[in-house]
Amino acid sequence: VAKFLIGFLRITISNLFSFQMSFSFSGIVSSGNVKLNMEVINLKELLNQTIGEFEDKLDKKNLKIEMDLPNENVLIKADNRYLYRVIENVFSNISKYALEGSRVYIKLEKQKEEVYLEFKNISKDKLNISAEELMQRFVRGDKSRYTEGSGLGLSIAESLTELQGGKFKIDIDGDLFKVEIKWKEI
Repeated sequence: VAKFLIGFLRITISNLFSFQMSFSFSGIVSSGNVKLNMEVINLKELLNQTIGEFEDKLDKKNLKIEMDLPNENVLIKADNRYLYRVIENVFSNISKYALEGSRVYIKLEKQKEEVYLEFKNISKDKLNISAEELMQRFVRGDKSRYTEGSGLGLSIAESLTELQGGKFKIDIDGDLFKVEIKWKEI
């Protein structure tokens, strides 16, 4: 029993620390007091890098990535650290809440003068919540208080995208979860 309690306390303390860090960061981002280092970024390259970093988590849930990427590089102007955080938060959400053994569709394309990035996956649970509600801070789609996550990731991703001049949108249709992110092409 003592070993169980020690393990439980370690996990709880770790989760509280992670939550506190996310909460603090969320407050800074939503206030707009973020110093951006805008530079030209190859979004296709950053996307592939992030997929590589999440490969173990995705493999553990038997999630198959289906990618639709252009042959040429896709360049946008953004802050590399914060753009990575946006994509990381989306992948974190996918790795936690996607239906095991399903596919994750990722599409990157140029549309007129914009760059369009889309993620689609099937949620392990039906999402009985609107996209607007899910975007609010501290809200999770599963309504379960025992799952991991603080309910801040998508809100942070939206704020960081908008701070960098992009648009972040979520669509939900039953158990289909879709994230659309747009930036101006350079």
